[in-house]
Amino acid sequence: MEKPNIILISCGHFERNITGKIIEDITREFHYPAYLKQCNIDISRFYNPGRRQYDANGILKVVMDAAPREAVKTMGLLRVDLYIPILTYIFGQAALNGSSGIASLYRLKNERYGLQPDNALLIERFSKVIIHELGHAFGLIHCAYPVCIMRSSTYVEDLDQKEKHFCYKCEAELNR
Repeated sequence: MEKPNIILISCGHFERNITGKIIEDITREFHYPAYLKQCNIDISRFYNPGRRQYDANGILKVVMDAAPREAVKTMGLLRVDLYIPILTYIFGQAALNGSSGIASLYRLKNERYGLQPDNALLIERFSKVIIHELGHAFGLIHCAYPVCIMRSSTYVEDLDQKEKHFCYKCEAELNR
């Protein structure tokens, strides 16, 4: 029997330095090996021309349906602008206690905010979004502890203030 693992589905080109660091961070936080697979999902049908964004709910459902059986959790990695009907944009989304999640680095780049490019910060932000969404998939809800990875993030500044780890309470809940 295969050991359970976390599968990252790359829906877009991601440089090895990005995926390698994310795999390292996920393995450290969740104690499951993480692997990267290429995406064979067509997300173009989820594009909303009126918003010039992609419907995260639709993409999440497709990722859930495409989740490999050997995966304990599956995470779709994207480069597009995501939204859900009640929010202007989101960084990622996951089904609470579900099999899957999605995360996009579209709004994580410094250049979107008139700042100089910072690849290390981009990777750090993306990793935090992915770990946060996987936390939801493993059953964790938002945390009030200011630097916990499970604290809600509306803006990139919120991501920058968080650590890339779970607080003791969320860690204990995850290990239950």
